[in-house]
Amino acid sequence: MTAETADRTAGTDDGDRRREQRGWYFYDFACSVYSTSVLTVFLGPYLTAVAKAAADAEGFVHPLGIPVRAGSVFAYSVSVSVLLAVLVMPLTGAVADRTGRKKPLLAASAYLGATATAGMFFLDGDRYLLGALLLIVANTSLSVSMALYNAYLPQIAEPAERDTVSSRGWAFGYTSGALVLVLDLVLYSGHESFGLTEGEAVRICLASAGVWWGAFTLVPLRRLRDRRLAAGEAHRPAEGAVGAGWRQLVATLRDMRRYPLTLSFLLAYLVYNDGVQTVISQASVYGSEELDLDQTTLITAVLVVQVLAVAGALAMGRLARAYGAKRTILGSLAVWALILAAGYFLPARTPVWFYALAAAIGLVLGGSQALSRSLFSHLVPRGKEAEYFSAYEMSDRGLSWLGPLVFGLTFQLTGSYRDSIISLVIFFGLGFVLLARVPVRRAVAAAGNPVPERI
Repeated sequence: MTAETADRTAGTDDGDRRREQRGWYFYDFACSVYSTSVLTVFLGPYLTAVAKAAADAEGFVHPLGIPVRAGSVFAYSVSVSVLLAVLVMPLTGAVADRTGRKKPLLAASAYLGATATAGMFFLDGDRYLLGALLLIVANTSLSVSMALYNAYLPQIAEPAERDTVSSRGWAFGYTSGALVLVLDLVLYSGHESFGLTEGEAVRICLASAGVWWGAFTLVPLRRLRDRRLAAGEAHRPAEGAVGAGWRQLVATLRDMRRYPLTLSFLLAYLVYNDGVQTVISQASVYGSEELDLDQTTLITAVLVVQVLAVAGALAMGRLARAYGAKRTILGSLAVWALILAAGYFLPARTPVWFYALAAAIGLVLGGSQALSRSLFSHLVPRGKEAEYFSAYEMSDRGLSWLGPLVFGLTFQLTGSYRDSIISLVIFFGLGFVLLARVPVRRAVAAAGNPVPERI
């Protein structure tokens, strides 16, 4: 390994690399509160209630004159946000790789998302369009920032340690999510003793996630560093960021055709992760609207997910070291399919069964995501980390629009959230088959990277 390559893939020594890794963990710690408190717990039921307050006698709202069932507003907003992210992420990834400056772009996207989330404090009455707009901005910003954040992984971790580093990042995120959910539970459950209405307590919980996101983003921004471009790349100008970004996007898509096995993994990940992201974003709506569970039960259930996800991410990281990341991910997908099948039959108004389902989700959630990220890092050609991780993030969040759309359309047509939840099983079944067909060792070698002993 040359000195130049070493500088691109790690710090100048072990101490610098460890310092960057610790700083890198903290972006998961910062932004995961949005994913848990906002996207998973509070915003779905709250935005649905706001949309219902604005609905007509038939239960429809009419954004831009289009009739939309109020119960589908949240799911459709998530779909719009990730479609927008598809347009933005490749541009930022291309600019990051052309300039070698990921950190300013990470800061801009993180603070735009944090500001939009903090602005959810003003979501009340029948302002469902404001809620949808803030959700779209925050979710898009999260996707962009995560693409840039993930692109640091192959630069701060050696191949043999990426499963561990990625799993620790997810563990940090789930730890912060659990901590803030405890505080949210105290505030929400005791809102009357704090002199607050229920709606005010929810809006404070939403806004505080944005403040947390912005505050802890300072840690990775201080510790992560931008890498100098390789000699053959240093001449590439960053002119016309948007135009250059689109040209680079086309070039990236063409370049990825040279690595068909990497594309095969991305296709598999796109399919099964679409199911994961939809379960995460729609679980609270399913619990409140179909299972008739109160907000306190939903918060407690997600807290169970967060606590067990920390242990699950670390445990699955150890399983990957013993059996390989691919086999461990395949096992988790089988568990996901069983979870959804069980969810379809959950009786209403029985929190104990909902908690049991939450525990099962927690045990596979963090590990399946962390190992997918670390496995992909081995499939990225050197020097194209931001571009390829933008494509990965498009699969992670940017292209995870089909699941929410299917979920929302199923409810729109049937009026049943049970039908919506069972429709997601196909994503895990098809994803399992596609991933099983990917020869990951050949894929790593084809990308020009060293093949780990076990993958």
